[in-house]
Amino acid sequence: MHAYWVAHLRILIVLLLVWFAVSFGAGILWADWLDQFRFGGFKLGFWFAQQGSIYAFILLIFAYVAIMNRHDRRHDVHEEEEGS
Repeated sequence: MHAYWVAHLRILIVLLLVWFAVSFGAGILWADWLDQFRFGGFKLGFWFAQQGSIYAFILLIFAYVAIMNRHDRRHDVHEEEEGS
């Protein structure tokens, strides 16, 4: 069970680092550099601050669900589906 939680924390740390890079990094730290590029008619730094981070958060939620379902099955701690 210790290996399960170590791997679970590793997954959370990686996903939180991606979240940080997209929200704080692309939206604030690197916004001026990203503004030299355009996406959908908007400067890329502005787009990440306003729209891109929201899309990234949604993708991270789906990624977390998929990764954790596979992780739970690998460690045999998944929930049984109804009707099985």
